[in-house]
Amino acid sequence: MKNFRIYIFMSMLFTANFLSGCKQLFEENDIQRNPNAVTDVDVRTLLSGTMLGVAFLYEDTDTRIASMWSGELNGLSRAHLGFGQYIVSSQTFSWNNLYPVANQARLVQAKADILGDKWTKGVGQILEAVVIAKATALYGDVPYKQAFDSQNFPTPIFDKQIDVYVALQITLDKAISNLSSSTGLAFGSNDFIYQGDVNKWKAFANTLKARLYLHTKNYEQAIVSANLGIQNINGDGLIPHGTSQGQNTNQNYDFFRVSRAGDTGFEGTYLRTLLQSRINSSNTKTNETALYNHFIKAGITAPNSLDPNTADGAFVADAPHPILTHYETQLIIAESEARLGNTNGALIALNKVRLALSMGYLNGKTFSATNRKYDPYIINDFGVSGLANLTNLSTTQEAILYEIISQRYIILLMQYEVFNDYRRLAFALPVVQLPIPLTVGTKKPQRFIYPQQEINSNPNVPQLIPDQFTKVAIFQ
Repeated sequence: MKNFRIYIFMSMLFTANFLSGCKQLFEENDIQRNPNAVTDVDVRTLLSGTMLGVAFLYEDTDTRIASMWSGELNGLSRAHLGFGQYIVSSQTFSWNNLYPVANQARLVQAKADILGDKWTKGVGQILEAVVIAKATALYGDVPYKQAFDSQNFPTPIFDKQIDVYVALQITLDKAISNLSSSTGLAFGSNDFIYQGDVNKWKAFANTLKARLYLHTKNYEQAIVSANLGIQNINGDGLIPHGTSQGQNTNQNYDFFRVSRAGDTGFEGTYLRTLLQSRINSSNTKTNETALYNHFIKAGITAPNSLDPNTADGAFVADAPHPILTHYETQLIIAESEARLGNTNGALIALNKVRLALSMGYLNGKTFSATNRKYDPYIINDFGVSGLANLTNLSTTQEAILYEIISQRYIILLMQYEVFNDYRRLAFALPVVQLPIPLTVGTKKPQRFIYPQQEINSNPNVPQLIPDQFTKVAIFQ
């Protein structure tokens, strides 16, 4: 971060490349600027560019690595074969996109302050929190307090992970307060996520707070925040995409179908095993065959291959990509209630998810009604002989927790939050985990490794560089 840069997205560039070559935008030299010299970009254009940066960070290689390390996706060729076998180094990872986007979000806030625009500032604060939340969840201790003042802190200190979580909650509280203001300037045409709806942004912020509280095992506060979070599928925070190749397609589609077809797939994954076991179970209230087919399609890249469904399913070119959703909100409530012993409250939240799934909704798309069934559960379904107690767990609490975390694992496919679940569930009480097998060796991956560029330029990087098998503080 000693030489870290800010990227400014000019309005014509944004229009021409809307949600398209995100990677190319970040690599263009002529749009790199010193953050202290930026004077010619209006706050709304900057807001659009920052959202675009966040979009890229939610569909990037880091997300695929997190999915592979969680047993959802398998690396089959080239670099991803190694990633899937936990073979990474400090050269694998980079903050060249991560921190510049967060710094852009901070610049949005500074420009909004000049205008007295609390609404835009609030969104800027949320975008900052979204980026830093990803950084600390994946890397542990990271720069935050000193991260955005390169003049005074060219080599920022690394804040303790728990301190970053506390600071993020404060940032989100400030964002919610700003968005609750009666005064603010409209920014709808520059907001491709919520079209300027400040109430939806407030709900988004509360769901992010709930996610962070779930990580820190503060289940009471997770429920409070989630109940103020995204309350229906119309409030989902989705990145929109289109069908013009090289312009606006989903980055997963580009990777799976165009640029790296065959490098990854669902062969040998726990996700496929879990879905098949649920499909073949005696649970007469559930049929997830349609969802399986929405995710997985055989023979796209080669005969008998089990590919991400880029033909007519979850990974088509114009598939919206989720950041935070109603499903995650309700599953946070469900898990938190269950961990607090309130299985009835957990069941209510879980059934809200099942109701929307029964209509075939997932991340802005609709999957087939054929072999799609999600009837509401009753509490007896999770008893010792209950139809939803598929692993014969001894208590209703454990059985409903197993169903909740299984549904999270499936629904959150291709989101790095599954890797957070993979790690935190080993220490959340009562301990209920999915039996996700290791790809190789005897150690589970626990974190990303600090980038070599940061190691070379910042003497405040922890002296004993943790490897990928070293637990982060928050998940132990």
